Amino acid sequence: MTGPRTVAVVPAFDESGAIGRVVGEIRAAQPGIDVVVVDDASTDDTAAVAEALGATVLRLPFNVGIGGAVQTGFRYALEEGYERAVRLDGDGQHDAAEIGRLLGPLVRDEADLVIGSRFVDGGGSYRPPFGRRLGIRVFARLVSLLGGQRVTDTTSGFIALDRAGIELFAREYPHDYPEVEATLVALRSGLRLSQVQVEMRERETGASSITFVRSLYYIVKVLLALLVASLRRYPRLEGARR
Repeated sequence: MTGPRTVAVVPAFDESGAIGRVVGEIRAAQPGIDVVVVDDASTDDTAAVAEALGATVLRLPFNVGIGGAVQTGFRYALEEGYERAVRLDGDGQHDAAEIGRLLGPLVRDEADLVIGSRFVDGGGSYRPPFGRRLGIRVFARLVSLLGGQRVTDTTSGFIALDRAGIELFAREYPHDYPEVEATLVALRSGLRLSQVQVEMRERETGASSITFVRSLYYIVKVLLALLVASLRRYPRLEGARR
């Protein structure tokens, strides 16, 4: 592959029914990038399926949750010298065919962090349940206020990063419900943020653990985390040109 070395970081826990398709779609859409699956101590064949398809698998000895798994992937990207990284989930809800769209602002040197947003142009097909929709709107408005830039989708797990972003998230990445707080951390650290419209597919295997009650708990807990994050001082990254 010519150009900046790029890695796709895929956190996965008990996703043996979907991880094969995810790895295959990444390879088909972006054959020049490496695929790293972070297996968060799965109890099924997630790791074996990913390895059989040629992905590098980082096996965690115990379950650390989505934030810890994602940060493990970014630390790997940093240590291995990757200049760009894409993060997408192992359940198949993110369409790997849209990776090129996320990488676009990085290629044009317009951003350090690109969020694949479901709500940029208002014409997307994603219609979340009420509790989740409420949380998405509250978080987007609060992060926009605290971060000084309009953000439309703070719960998206579909992102692309340049080297400055990799360095930041390898060091500073929340472990519990991480996406919202991570967006604020990025803005407060000086990363240039861009958003591109993407679609989100319905989960085909497994089941989401977020119920209505958990959605309310999630909202309260993330609001508290944002409050704490807003009071912290984050060093401005030298690699970010904002």
